[in-house]
Amino acid sequence: MLKTSKWTIYLTVLISILLALAGCTNSNSTQNSSQQPAATAGSTPKAGGTLNIALSADPTTFDPSFSTAFFDRQPYQNIYDKLVDRDASGKIVPMLVEKWSISDDNKTYTFNLRQGVKFHDGTDFNAEAVKFTFERNMEKSSGRKSEMAVVSKVTVVDPNTVQIELKQPFSAFLSSLTDRSGMIVSPDAVKKYGKDFATHPVGTGPFMFKESTRGSTFVLDKNPNYWKKGFPKLDQVVYKIFPDPNIALVNLKSGAVDMITVFPTKEIANMKNDPKFQVINVAGQGFVGFEVNTTKPPFNKVELRQAVDLLIDRNAIVDVVLNGTGIPAHSPFVPSHFAYGDSDKALQPNLEKAKELLKTAGVPGGFTFTMKYVQTPMNQQLGQMIQSMLKPAGIIVNLESTDSAANNDNLNNRNFEAIISVWSGRSDPDQNIYDFFRTGGVLNRSTYSNQEVDKLLDEARLVVDEGKRKLIYDKAMKIINEELPFVFLYHPNNTIGYSKSIQGFKYISDGLIRAVDLSKN
Repeated sequence: MLKTSKWTIYLTVLISILLALAGCTNSNSTQNSSQQPAATAGSTPKAGGTLNIALSADPTTFDPSFSTAFFDRQPYQNIYDKLVDRDASGKIVPMLVEKWSISDDNKTYTFNLRQGVKFHDGTDFNAEAVKFTFERNMEKSSGRKSEMAVVSKVTVVDPNTVQIELKQPFSAFLSSLTDRSGMIVSPDAVKKYGKDFATHPVGTGPFMFKESTRGSTFVLDKNPNYWKKGFPKLDQVVYKIFPDPNIALVNLKSGAVDMITVFPTKEIANMKNDPKFQVINVAGQGFVGFEVNTTKPPFNKVELRQAVDLLIDRNAIVDVVLNGTGIPAHSPFVPSHFAYGDSDKALQPNLEKAKELLKTAGVPGGFTFTMKYVQTPMNQQLGQMIQSMLKPAGIIVNLESTDSAANNDNLNNRNFEAIISVWSGRSDPDQNIYDFFRTGGVLNRSTYSNQEVDKLLDEARLVVDEGKRKLIYDKAMKIINEELPFVFLYHPNNTIGYSKSIQGFKYISDGLIRAVDLSKN
């Protein structure tokens, strides 16, 4: 059920500020580590208790078939199981499937499903549920339609075996199933709630949705019939919404939350010695930049897109906004991707060249546009830096902030001239590029269309060899970096902070918190 409580939000912020003034000083610190954290000495994991996690924004929906926002993915890890997942080494491992096989032509996948699994509503997880979920994800309105467009047929072989036939090979198919496309929903619950399934989610995961108060908290209760015997250890997971990571940190220090999903970058160095907390600060898989609407002025002119791109000092943004917890970006690919290379290297800022481009476009004195963004201190600072960098060329940037739900609507309805966009990233480079730049892609909010890019991105999906795929992506990025429907800014690190009273945490490269194995001292 959904409830709204403005007083809860105000009270939470007030308490947080008072706690900060009362003595939550920088003497508290954490260890900055890319390694798996060790258990607290002498501690024994306990069953029961509530895990409190700070999130930066409300999920836009609890339905994985229609989700396109990063914030949605955090609770999904605990409400839904996927057919396959990734382990701490990045390897794809079984989850709701026990094993799988792939045909010699790479077009048929046969999944042998885990038996005895129940959905939260008591109905059986089986091959029919997998077929139902896949076909739902293939619908035109689904946020998963692009990943599922390659699926030709889903066949129930028997209650515990399902076969997926592809129209053509898709090199990233298994990788796509480690995220929302692989999350299996209860067919009975979807039929019962219809569109309201978005606020009444039912999966097979270790925790069951209980309630949500928008802008404040949402609560998951332990699934007592979870298929993994002895798990979960916790009784409950409560997510608390703190748009400001500094307020989230205050709540971590005070004990009001146990984990924060975005750690204030300025505080990482200050937390390196405190024995009470741990910080994970490692390279992520995603990117931050801003989409430009290529269908209407001013950014229907490529010269104006190029001028803006040339005025951005990405190193300064990484130093100031991220305090060094990231790297400059000029592509969707990160160093851990085999597709990473020269396409990620941006040109140095060049005011004179930018002015020449403005003159070519017929606006030698500059122009004005509005940039929209989700209201967070980091986004506001980023917007202000872009505003300052473009001003010497006569380009005026008006900043407009919204909440996450309104921002998602603006993106999906193409209601923007420019809009800051954050992509958390995926392990396979296809999932960082295809939907953003393929004509009609579900994440192609710039409405970009180039037939040669389409051809190259489609071709890369057919190729298994990573070296050959990289060459194809290099060709695509050469065009994309010339036409610039998206201005890449940086690749952020994943920064997660948590109390060392939390046991069993294993960092996965997607930066998402899986609570199934966690316990509290």
